Amino acid sequence: MSLRINETISDLTVETDLGTFSLHEWIGDSWAIVFSHPKDFTPVCTTEFGAVAQLKDEWDKRGVKVIGVSVDGVEEHKGWKKDIKTAGGADPEFPIIADSDLAVSKAFGMLPAEAYLPDGRTPNDTATVRAVFIIGPDKTLKLSMTYPMNVGRNFAEVLRALDGLQTAATHTVATPANWNVGDDVVIPATVSEEDAREKFGQYQTVLPYLRMTKLPG
Repeated sequence: MSLRINETISDLTVETDLGTFSLHEWIGDSWAIVFSHPKDFTPVCTTEFGAVAQLKDEWDKRGVKVIGVSVDGVEEHKGWKKDIKTAGGADPEFPIIADSDLAVSKAFGMLPAEAYLPDGRTPNDTATVRAVFIIGPDKTLKLSMTYPMNVGRNFAEVLRALDGLQTAATHTVATPANWNVGDDVVIPATVSEEDAREKFGQYQTVLPYLRMTKLPG
């Protein structure tokens, strides 16, 4: 069963190339993003982790910790990071979980409980371990995205979605299609007209159930 939105992630103790720690303790009071991959030293994944490394300033600006997951071991991760730096032109300072026992992959619903790693495996054996999970400070899953092995992730969309989640959490609003920071937001249908006027002042009623407004400056 896949991990569902608003479910609390398992507080697993994970081994990474930067040490061993509890996931909940590592997240602390921050937002966190888990990027998972089916195997080290694979082409698309290497470009993606390079992109994650390039975005360090963007993660820091948003108060977000990032962590990778791959089912290979710590020594493979250390070697792979050299390739990631070569491909991406930035030092990957984030930890990568060594999920060789598949505990994280199973806890997050990326693999069935009976999954195992066969001898001489290929990335196809763990192809479903290729996802993005955005986790809130309350340790619950806020958003997940799953990709096939032959399509690289769009990190502009990851950042946009993260901005939407943080904006919604801070201002108790929703964000419409194609929203970007600075665009109008949606007033939730559960907010009364009176409360909407008090909180947002003027707003546009597009439909009885669709009210748009600007966030306070």
